[in-house]
Amino acid sequence: MGNLKQRWGIQSNLQFAIIFVVFAITGSASAWLSKPFCFWLGIIKEDLEFWFTPVRLLLIFPIYQVLLVLIGFLFGQYKFFWAFEKKMLKRIGFGFMFKD
Repeated sequence: MGNLKQRWGIQSNLQFAIIFVVFAITGSASAWLSKPFCFWLGIIKEDLEFWFTPVRLLLIFPIYQVLLVLIGFLFGQYKFFWAFEKKMLKRIGFGFMFKD
């Protein structure tokens, strides 16, 4: 845990615990919200069959990104999660959206 704390620039064990709680809440919330979102978009398993799961995962991704920063903000960790988000988006090819 010490290496992860150092790599993430975390100062205390409490901050470390809060960050893991935010990751847990965000993952659960994005999976939970994807069902009504798919229903709202008219994406149902019977229509897509095999492709339903990949499509749903693609929908969960942006929901997760937004929720991660929002829930991180609510837990007082906005700075950490915004930096984490920018780093992840840069790695998947959206670095043009952020100025260094």
